[in-house]
Amino acid sequence: MANAYRPKPHVAENLDWCLKRVNAVPYRVTARWLFYRLVQERGFQKRQYKVFLKWTSNARKRFYNGWAPDALADDTRQAHVRGHGYESAGAWMHSFKRERCVFDKYAAQQNIVELWFEAEAMYSQFNHYTGAYHVTLRPFKGDASIDYKWRIARDIEALAHYGKPIVILYFGDLDTKGLEIPNNALKDIRAWCSVPFTLIRCGINKQHISEFSLVENPEKPGAYQWEALNESRAQQLIIGNLERFWSLGAVQRVEEEEEQATQCWVRLIENALRG
Repeated sequence: MANAYRPKPHVAENLDWCLKRVNAVPYRVTARWLFYRLVQERGFQKRQYKVFLKWTSNARKRFYNGWAPDALADDTRQAHVRGHGYESAGAWMHSFKRERCVFDKYAAQQNIVELWFEAEAMYSQFNHYTGAYHVTLRPFKGDASIDYKWRIARDIEALAHYGKPIVILYFGDLDTKGLEIPNNALKDIRAWCSVPFTLIRCGINKQHISEFSLVENPEKPGAYQWEALNESRAQQLIIGNLERFWSLGAVQRVEEEEEQATQCWVRLIENALRG
């Protein structure tokens, strides 16, 4: 699956030491957590962090001696809310009336579609325009981490059971970095994914410069930012490309069936509460 990785003896020894620390705890750890173990226990200096990242990245990407892409977690900032619950057993019973039936939207489609885009800042815009379509959105936040790419590969493989074409629609800036981000990610994702999928770059592409009269980034001549698109153009690119592969009408028919099933459920719960 990957080229053999033969680190120098001192690197190999440190990698073995690190992997033992990773395996010694019952939860997934981040690269930063692991590096600070080296700082605390082996006297590493903070200036060695980039070298450490290079070692562990090579080991993970090349499956060196027990390492794998998911060995370290891609940590994100989020609250883990705890301690809330129902006020009483009656409140718990009544809560079932709020439950809604949710059917599989993929089953009604001819293709399996995901939308990937370059920046986390683009999420609100994509969520706004595609909310009614119920498609998966994947922001990349720039270059994707090893862990994130590994999880994408696993997620794509999980979609294969539908037996339908898997289509990824990608959106991002038209500049050197904007072109590198999906290409670099695809190299690893395809290597780790056992099922075929198609990725289509939907914009910004070269033809959109004249088509939409885009103005180049004043700080980067020849570069065109996604934000240069006005809302109507952005919507045109997002929805126009999505509807080539994904049917809103099919989603709406599924939602009608969900509503009918939900109403039946509500009636059953109301009868149970009265009994």
